[in-house]
Amino acid sequence: MERLAQPKDFCPNPACRDYGKLQNGKVQSNLKKIGHTHRGVQRYQCKTCGRTFTETLGTIFYRKHAKEDEILEMLALLAEGTRISMLTRVKGIKEDTSLRWLREAAKHTDQIDAVLMKDFHIKPAQLDGLWSFVGNKGEKNYPETDESGTFWIIGKIPNCPGDRSAIHSAGVEDEPRPTNRLSDS
Repeated sequence: MERLAQPKDFCPNPACRDYGKLQNGKVQSNLKKIGHTHRGVQRYQCKTCGRTFTETLGTIFYRKHAKEDEILEMLALLAEGTRISMLTRVKGIKEDTSLRWLREAAKHTDQIDAVLMKDFHIKPAQLDGLWSFVGNKGEKNYPETDESGTFWIIGKIPNCPGDRSAIHSAGVEDEPRPTNRLSDS
């Protein structure tokens, strides 16, 4: 059975002459283990170029202080429909941190999907909902305003035949619009 290459199987430094060359045990082993991080993640050093890196390089767990299980559990809870504000209260994970983890996980959807379906029994439809949620979290596009605080909306006039367009202004302090109600006089 074939396996995918892991960060520990080659030097990740593009400037190294052994960059991308897979290690095959004792025949070609220019990577050596040089201890662990404070979280217990294995560190490696390339004997050719001297660069050091961890086994989590290229994953969503790279340079994270949280444990892998905590990140995966948070993703599973979001896939189940848990609101981020609730995770903030219950788990003590800041909302910005949760969103950052979510955006980074979106870059590794295939691997994350496999783990969440296997270990957390998340259904594919729930994962689709999770990833579509991530896709909708871009920058907000607000209309441009002029100096007076008025913004302009350009669009079609409703219930008008043909291809007529209209320009509407909506100021911060708009005058009240007349109503069609009959007064009680």
